Amino acid sequence: MTNWVYPAGSAAQAPWDLSIGAHDSSLHVEGWKHTGLKTATFTSEPLILDAAPEERIIIPLTGDVRAVVDGRNYSLTGRASVFAGPTDVLYTGVNKEVTLTAEPGTRVAVALAPARTEYPTRLITRQDAPLELRGAGNCSREVRNFGTTATLEADRFIVCEVVTPAGNWSSYPPHKHDEEKDGETRLEEIYYFETRATADAPAEAADAMGYQRVYASDDRPIDVNVEVRTGDVVLVPYGWHGPAMAPPGYDMYYLNVMAGPGPVREWLISDDPHHGWVRQQWESQDIDPRLPFTS
Repeated sequence: MTNWVYPAGSAAQAPWDLSIGAHDSSLHVEGWKHTGLKTATFTSEPLILDAAPEERIIIPLTGDVRAVVDGRNYSLTGRASVFAGPTDVLYTGVNKEVTLTAEPGTRVAVALAPARTEYPTRLITRQDAPLELRGAGNCSREVRNFGTTATLEADRFIVCEVVTPAGNWSSYPPHKHDEEKDGETRLEEIYYFETRATADAPAEAADAMGYQRVYASDDRPIDVNVEVRTGDVVLVPYGWHGPAMAPPGYDMYYLNVMAGPGPVREWLISDDPHHGWVRQQWESQDIDPRLPFTS
């Protein structure tokens, strides 16, 4: 079976801590065609993204990032960590060389998708991107919609961040988007995870973790039930996926990158019919008061 889980460091390609699905990625995943992700930790040297037929979003994970595209300078105001609130992001479009610089130790992600149609470079500030509180009760989570269809004009991909407080479930109820049909679009999906111990955790709580589930929706085999930690990636080519679980004591973040071959750029899903009823419970529950996450 194709490997759909990549622990931190297993898909590194210098100078990138992670490089999957890009035009220059040395790791080739069989059947993976529509999405990609790079992450890096800055040194004193700039990071260069060659001009290529892929659209990109630059996402500071920690700290501020500076970008040069077509000779124009962009300053992205970042954050102390992914749990400290939203960040500015930069959409660069296709066939653009991008130069990134930042203070050493700053961390950045680059979401990407092979694309053809050119859309203009755009800086999306943290104030521009809708912040959604989704679900309720212990299914409450925060969604930062900077790269969704309502916020960003783009060719192929849909990109967002999700933050789930300790003890909560997100990406739930289990759902899929692996067919082109009424009410559903076919989209690959990348989950890039970060985890942390909650503020009240003791000093020995150094192994912050979460869990991710993916399972078959038809005769295509897939069975993922895995612990995840900061830097880990789970690829979802098809099938039911969810929940993404934040155990008590540990907050969870994930960056989602989705794209597919269909005629429309839209996130349309089908719930697993065994579990979709859970949504009805939210009507009588409050949103978790720990949301939204801020510094």
